[in-house]
Parts: sequence; structure tokens; C-alpha cells
Amino acid sequence: MISFKGCHFPKDVILMGIRWYVSYPLSYRHVEELMEERGISLDHATVNRWVVKYSPALEAKFRIYKKPVGSSWRMDETYIKVKGEWTYYYRAVDKEGKTIDFYLSRNRDTEAAQAFFEKAIGSSGQPEKVNMDKSGANLAGLEKVNESLPEDEKIIIRQIKYLNNMVEQDHRGIKRITRPMLGFKSFHSAIATLTGIELYHMIRKGQNSLQGTLSSWKQFYALAA
Repeated sequence: MISFKGCHFPKDVILMGIRWYVSYPLSYRHVEELMEERGISLDHATVNRWVVKYSPALEAKFRIYKKPVGSSWRMDETYIKVKGEWTYYYRAVDKEGKTIDFYLSRNRDTEAAQAFFEKAIGSSGQPEKVNMDKSGANLAGLEKVNESLPEDEKIIIRQIKYLNNMVEQDHRGIKRITRPMLGFKSFHSAIATLTGIELYHMIRKGQNSLQGTLSSWKQFYALAA
């Protein structure tokens, strides 16, 4: 149960503000204006606090009902600006385009790649094979993971460029939302906000096992029921 106890605004208003921000290319000031049009007076910083506080909790709830992903992964990293500096955002999808996991790092190195793979395997199970670009750090990170596996369970590593077109295209769905944000002010808020964006991206892809005939926005609100 996600608690909204002590909040100055009703749960439905909070969820609406969060959903607008993580699902559409809007700034916090845009959300503030949309709220004002509906008779709700608040500061855009309030919406920011909602997103940072509740996005991880909503995504954690979603993980309970997330559909299993395939065993053939496409992994890649893109760039996200935090406090005026570029950071590295690792993501992976399966061959059907379903999101596996994501990980933000200040560094682009073997340790970051290994941390991403360990997070992804922890949430989605071990893949049979992973395709990636020619990055030596990503290769070394997955080889580190393989070192701890029995010989007959080691992950097959492929570096075939065209196979990664799917994950590179999938980045666009995330970057389209982050573009109006013009970067993040802190690493913590970047992680929380990206978690919310990825959550709604997965809902839109139909990765909720309890979706039934509910629309995306109804599925989002149902996570806080």
C-alpha cells in the first residue's frame, strides 16, 4: 500500500500531476499551469516533490505485476544530463521490445555495466544471450557477471550492431519525455524521475500482467489503489 497520509492534496490530484509529468513531454511549470486551469493552485516545486517521492514506490508496485521478459536481450546506454554534466543511462529490452531494466551511472565503465547487468538479472532473471554494441566496458561488465556462472549457464555475448536498433529506437521514447526537462538538478531526482518515465513507458507497452482492458492511465492510477 502506497501511503499518501499527511499530504495537503488528494491522492487523485497527486497521481494526476505525476502521470502528466512522466508520460508527456512537459515541464513542471506546464503541469502547474494545467493544474491551475482545473482550479488547483500549487507551485511547480510541489509536483517535483511528488514525482521524486512516489515514482519509485509506484514502479516497485508495478514490478509485482510486470510480465516476464524474453531471454534474448538488447543492451545499450544513452546520455542524460545531471547538474550540467552528462551521465550514462543503461537500458535493455528483449527482442520483442519489452523493457527489461534501466540504470543511471555517473561513469561509463566496467563497474557500471556490471552493476546494470546484476540489477537487470535480479529483476528479470538471467538471459540466454545479450547483444550489445562494441563498447569494451559493456563487454567487460558482462564478462564479470559470467565469471560467477557455471560453464553451462554462461550468457552468450553478441556484438552485432543492427540487432541493437531496437533498444536505440526505444531510447527515443524516454528522451522525448526528458527533453523539456533540460537536465536534472540532482542525481537522486534524476533516478526517481527516470523510474517514473520508465514505468509509464512499460505500461504503454502492455507489460502489466493485470492490465485487462484498462487504459494506460487507469493502470497507472490502479497501482496506488
